Amino acid sequence: MTMMKSRLRRLLGGKSRFSKSAAALDDIPDAAEVSSASSGTVSHDEDYSIDYEDPYADVRDEMERLAEQDRARYATHQLPSEHSEITVPSFSAYTVYMGYAMMIFWGHIHDFFAFLFSKGRYVRQESGLPGDNQKYFAPLLKSWEHFYTRRLYTRVQDCFNRPISSNPGAHIDVLERVSDNGQKTLKLLGSLDSLDNDQQKQEYLQGEHYLKTEDGSVARHCLNLGSYNYLGFADDWMSTCGPEVKASLKDFGVSSASSRMEYGTTTKHRELEETVSRFLGKEDAVVLNMGFNTNATTIPALVERGDLLISDELNHTSIVNGARASGAAIRIFHHNDADHLEEILRQAIVKGRPRTRRPWNKIMVIVEGIYSMEGEYCDLKNIVRVCKKYGAYIYLDEAHSIGAMGPTGRGISEYCGVDTADIDIMMGTFTKSFGGMGGYIAASKEVITFLREKCAASIYHNSLSPIVCQQCLSAFKVIMGEDGTNVGRQKLQALRDNSNYFRMKLKEMGLLVMGHYDSPIMPVMLFHATKISAFSRECFKRGLAVVVVGFPAVPLLVSRARFCISAGHTRDDLDRALAEIDEVADLVNLRYAKSVFG
Repeated sequence: MTMMKSRLRRLLGGKSRFSKSAAALDDIPDAAEVSSASSGTVSHDEDYSIDYEDPYADVRDEMERLAEQDRARYATHQLPSEHSEITVPSFSAYTVYMGYAMMIFWGHIHDFFAFLFSKGRYVRQESGLPGDNQKYFAPLLKSWEHFYTRRLYTRVQDCFNRPISSNPGAHIDVLERVSDNGQKTLKLLGSLDSLDNDQQKQEYLQGEHYLKTEDGSVARHCLNLGSYNYLGFADDWMSTCGPEVKASLKDFGVSSASSRMEYGTTTKHRELEETVSRFLGKEDAVVLNMGFNTNATTIPALVERGDLLISDELNHTSIVNGARASGAAIRIFHHNDADHLEEILRQAIVKGRPRTRRPWNKIMVIVEGIYSMEGEYCDLKNIVRVCKKYGAYIYLDEAHSIGAMGPTGRGISEYCGVDTADIDIMMGTFTKSFGGMGGYIAASKEVITFLREKCAASIYHNSLSPIVCQQCLSAFKVIMGEDGTNVGRQKLQALRDNSNYFRMKLKEMGLLVMGHYDSPIMPVMLFHATKISAFSRECFKRGLAVVVVGFPAVPLLVSRARFCISAGHTRDDLDRALAEIDEVADLVNLRYAKSVFG
């Protein structure tokens, strides 16, 4: 008991970091000193299967074998694990560098002649405003970032920021965009009357995926392989969550128009927090209005100067921003490498702070449940073991794993067989599996009380919409089976099956697929910047809405496409997508698992 109270004091920073006196910790009842013993962890021996017609009966055995093999290697460690680092073929590396060098070279040539003749797409036009006088006003944009945007990004910007005109279900309607200035800017096409001639109109009208929206705008009906609609609530919203969400509008406005510290807390917020804590087996939880800011504002509230953060090298930007804003010292350990983490922890404890060698006030390790650009799940069991061994706190970001992993959707802790009582801070978002927005932090009552008073997202940000709270509550009821049906279990099973089937078939094609089985995220390596646009455009022609990722979101050499699979997809949907991707892979040369030339 004494050890637990001391641990709470260190996490909250003692008197200087928490408004209550340290003595108040002595009044915590025994039952509240640790996280609930009922962590929600389900035995790994529990069968995933449920009673419904199996669309994957013909490949079930192979899918289960591959999934169990990955889980035994990377989650339960019944088999030796293999670190799956990206190996960039030498040929690809040379040609990628050469491609970027040529684009940069010709970009500077274009800039030179534009400056020389004062003519070009990016030549600044005089506006008559005082800001035109460069003697008195510094440029707003940095030279390299502006150059990269002008001469490299605009070449492929039609592959990003595509507007939609439907819900983000398994199928999605993407509005058509055009450019009349060499892709410097893009604008919506609007109706077919905006086209120059009848031939162009006929090309759209005869297109297999042509669609006209209610206002007459031209759109393309696509199979959605990019949205975070993991459990498919966007597909059956009217029958699962819609009635309760619509009913909540009668009692609550769309916005609370206030922060949580003022008048922004409703009964829906309290009910959602209780549901989150019960679902995860933690004492308490706080819900915030933005997933990104949940990390970016919680981390600075928990650690400060004199503390040490140890972060996985592939952690999300929100974690990076939060760590930098905290003022704490930061160390990086190799991705999913518990041995390297242990080495850093040992050195940090022995050497202490730089210069003074005084011990760190506290040490916190930050990892993710599923890494969104890699599709890999965390080696949680070993990382928790190392943290407990050295007395470090662990902060787990479950943005992509909560609701998507584990037999009952309780995330990576359930999947890896780790008791949530061993995880100090559990973070997650409602934007993926729950079809809502915002995020949560689940922890002990003392930590949550502290965050309510110190976290900027709780103090200053507008609170989460009560209507969104109801959406999340309805989704939780479905997932937990509290709606009186087995729809939640069917969704979890469908997500797992769809993901494993899609991953298995992509690998059989010879594509270089990252990540682990049972993860709904499947990155496929493209490597070349030119293949980013080629792959995206060819898929879009064939009615596939895909996400492609390049520098600076990922390192220069490892551009990729990222597929996110949903429970809303059917096997026919996935087979159609696989057939189209197989064709595109030949056109773009993507079979890197079979040949270094793709």
